[in-house]
Amino acid sequence: MTLELLSDTTISTIWGLAIPLAGTTLGAAMVLLMRRGLSRMVTRALTGFAAGVMVAASIWSLIVPAIESSSGMGRLAWVPAFVGFWAGVLFLMVLDRILPHLHLGEGDTEPEGLRSNLPRTMLMVLAVTLHNIPEGMAVGVVYAGLLTGEAGVTAAGALALSLGIAIQNFPEGAIISMPLRAEGASRGRAFLGGFLSGVVEPIAAVLTILAASHVVGFLPYFLSFAAGAMMYVVVEELIPEMSEGEHSHVGVLAFALGFTVMMALDVGLG
Repeated sequence: MTLELLSDTTISTIWGLAIPLAGTTLGAAMVLLMRRGLSRMVTRALTGFAAGVMVAASIWSLIVPAIESSSGMGRLAWVPAFVGFWAGVLFLMVLDRILPHLHLGEGDTEPEGLRSNLPRTMLMVLAVTLHNIPEGMAVGVVYAGLLTGEAGVTAAGALALSLGIAIQNFPEGAIISMPLRAEGASRGRAFLGGFLSGVVEPIAAVLTILAASHVVGFLPYFLSFAAGAMMYVVVEELIPEMSEGEHSHVGVLAFALGFTVMMALDVGLG
């Protein structure tokens, strides 16, 4: 690998880690522009869209590359994806149990995780922060594959994942900042809460890159680990949230839109 190519790859990685945070920041900035909070229907649509993006990213950007990079194992090529996926699910399950947070549903009054006297606004920020950890890991492990030249990851494919995560981070940023404003926080504090909930993504991404680069042979496990963690968030949090309340097809249609947008990005750019 030439120095010039290494430099280009490093720059691409820096941009790739920054793009998802930019999506969260722009979403959180909606609190500075909108006077009223998001309606329940809009929240369901945004949540459904985010869920669709995460499911598509888990499949095309993480699980499929994990299986393809394990093709040398023959009929056992599914093993790293299987093991990594379950490890990701169990990891998020443990975090969900120990990290104080609120679920995104309107009826939540008691925090999940260990008992906490933290303010409700802080618990809301922690909830979205918990969601963002696997997203940061997903971006990190894909760029680790790009930097090491393993797992068949291309620069365009890695960029597609970053863009997809950024697109679904936009509604997440709004979903956290607007309720914070409705809870009585100032516009500045509400924006800061939404922004800070996304800072964990580049941090998780960098830590994942550092870990994965030292154990290149385990990249398929890292890829599927991130997929399992993301799928846990989708099933545990986002799908119940988009389906809550009066029956409506809005959440399902938004989910389908998010899924197909992410699919098109990954296949088209990858």
